[in-house]
Amino acid sequence: MLSVAHLTSVHQRHDSRVFLKECRGLASRGVDVSLVVADGQGDARQDGVSIIDVGRASGRLDRMFRASRRVYKAGAKLDADIYHLHDPELLPFGLLLKRNGKTVVYDAHEDVPKQLLAKPYLGPRRLKALANSYALFERFAARRLDGIVAATPSIGGKFRLLNERTAVVNNYPLVDELFSDASWSRKTNTVCYIGGISAARGIRELVAAMEHVRTPVRLALAGRFSGAGLESEVRSMPGWARTDSLGFLDRNGIRELLGRSVAGLVTLHPTPNHLESHPIKLFEYMSAGIPVIASDFPLWRRIIEDADCGFCVDPADAVAIAGRIDRLVTDREEARRLGENGRKAILERYN
Repeated sequence: MLSVAHLTSVHQRHDSRVFLKECRGLASRGVDVSLVVADGQGDARQDGVSIIDVGRASGRLDRMFRASRRVYKAGAKLDADIYHLHDPELLPFGLLLKRNGKTVVYDAHEDVPKQLLAKPYLGPRRLKALANSYALFERFAARRLDGIVAATPSIGGKFRLLNERTAVVNNYPLVDELFSDASWSRKTNTVCYIGGISAARGIRELVAAMEHVRTPVRLALAGRFSGAGLESEVRSMPGWARTDSLGFLDRNGIRELLGRSVAGLVTLHPTPNHLESHPIKLFEYMSAGIPVIASDFPLWRRIIEDADCGFCVDPADAVAIAGRIDRLVTDREEARRLGENGRKAILERYN
């Protein structure tokens, strides 16, 4: 039997791309699948996938260096036929696996050099030097691996120049996973944001928008803050009085939240990595049948206008975000129509 080991030191064991789609998809086709993680929740077996936990990382440096090494060592012990890597920190270990005769595939979830340019903890000159250095190593490694799986067409285009065995597997949702058939008459005055919470993902502007809304609407946040300092800052903003922080939700919790929400928000800042991304939350909102309020990026605008499933706004304009929220809360019929259009686009194309 073919054996495949998925390795990640970053993602949670139930990550929608890694576990729900890729690992379970392989297991359902008779492949012996293992998933090595570093989340501290212990070993398990679920849906035909053996989950091996090497212990939770204690911080960014531990994750990048020690946790990734622990993941590699645990993966190497499996002696799998194919290794599928999900984090840039694991690329050096991918080269070690190649040296030991293994077949190695790298799953490029993000355009990492562009992502590095948006990191807040280094100055612009250091960020540029770091991004350029990583890009050189990424090119070196990509040419030597057996294949690349890219999460978006733009990432795939970059890697295809380095490795002809590159496949684009868009991070589209499972059609019915988050869909609730609850009537629109049962919706509450709630708009939601699902995912990691950071400044670059627009949290300050979302909370500020709640100062300007005229309807009795609340913002529900489902995700973890990137830092205690940022969380303390936004909690002190006036708009926090109309914000509910729900923390990390499992998939059932997300489905319930989407089922009672009038709209989903994805107002990320125009960082180089975001401009050409296909954010999973955008498509998950559509799959749940609720309209989206999204950043006015050319790629996102084309998707939303083609599907007629929501509105694009300037992500830096809290007043504009508030205006779109109020429109959807006030006009439930329009909100329902836009949500149904998004759901239709998922059923026909984005799945």
